[in-house]
Amino acid sequence: MLALLFILFAGLAVGCAISMVSQRNPLYGAISLIGVFISLACLYVTLAAPFIAAVQVIVYAGAIMVLVVFVIMLLNVEEEERQALRLRSLVPVAVGLAAVLFAEAAFVLFFVLASPATPTRNISDVGLTSSIGAGLFTTYLLPFEITSILLLMAIVGAITLARRGGLLPPNVVVVPGFQVLARDVLDPFTPPEAPPIVARRTDEVEKELGLEGVPHLDDDA
Repeated sequence: MLALLFILFAGLAVGCAISMVSQRNPLYGAISLIGVFISLACLYVTLAAPFIAAVQVIVYAGAIMVLVVFVIMLLNVEEEERQALRLRSLVPVAVGLAAVLFAEAAFVLFFVLASPATPTRNISDVGLTSSIGAGLFTTYLLPFEITSILLLMAIVGAITLARRGGLLPPNVVVVPGFQVLARDVLDPFTPPEAPPIVARRTDEVEKELGLEGVPHLDDDA
């Protein structure tokens, strides 16, 4: 029974992976990747590792893929147009590397595992929540805490970089040109009923707003 479930979920994972790399629409590729993650979670369940399966679904198929789908929708990525392959030599190289990968997997499955020199151990508690928690807070407590400190440093660094506000110094005002600009957007103290500014050049807008003496990036350079 477990062998049939393994063949089923492994086939689903391989099929979704092929669909992911063959899709021209990035949104469909992301959905196929979710199918890969769910299939891997089902394989973890068949291996008596429910905690790892739950983490696979919650973290990868849930949080990370939701972020990826939001980014794809935010960027409004269109479907990729088919173009002529410039490096045709990559196709046989990819086929050869895939053959090497399958050969290594077959070697591990049929020779290493069947070898009498391969050590065996009781894996009844591997992947369970209790065994993972005991390992994290006993044997691997120091690496676990170091990882948490590194993640905290990354969060603090990202917040610090975001608060700097970009590459422009605080005394520089950038006014776009060749546009119809609302006065209340450029100057919050201007009443909304004020007529907009219509100009083709930035210096015209600066003269209209009285910003002629404000330094520019070119002046600082």
